[in-house]
Amino acid sequence: MSPASPSATRKPSARDRLLAAADELFYAEGVHTVGIDRIIERAGVAKASLYTSFGSKEELVRAYLEHRHELRRNRLLAGLERFDNPRDRILGVFDVLAEVTAMPGFRGCAFYNASAESVDEGGAVEQVSTANRAWTRGLFTELARDAGVADPAALAAQLVVLYDGASVGARMDRQAGAAALARSIAERLLDASVTA
Repeated sequence: MSPASPSATRKPSARDRLLAAADELFYAEGVHTVGIDRIIERAGVAKASLYTSFGSKEELVRAYLEHRHELRRNRLLAGLERFDNPRDRILGVFDVLAEVTAMPGFRGCAFYNASAESVDEGGAVEQVSTANRAWTRGLFTELARDAGVADPAALAAQLVVLYDGASVGARMDRQAGAAALARSIAERLLDASVTA
């Protein structure tokens, strides 16, 4: 029997445990509702670890949202690898969304949820949420350009609205088919954009 590798037996760092606790609690209950004491308790670290690792609760919120963006980005890009052509990749964004909204514990978009709570204009929540939305718009624009759409930015703006609506509908209405409905509308918009 070979000895376990150091990385397999190594306990996650205080920073990693804090981020995992923040991810769980912030997503389930909200970034302003959850205090740092609950995060520290859930992570099993000393209070000083939070300030050493992040400096403040706002920076922990930033790290939580940046981590959510990275996971979302990676999930979408990996999901789009299943599709062979640009048209299917655009529509595939909604297929990936359908998979996400069907997951147990889906509570909507972490960025929308945090933005709804945020009163700090220009703060961490707004900055990361804005960057996340710009990435989504950019992805749709690039996919539309690849599909031969005459005005990729215009179609991307429409698709972002559909994406947002499907995410909110899946959460608020508990409508499992919201992403599939958005996909069918996106297909019509895409077909009209390509033929125009």
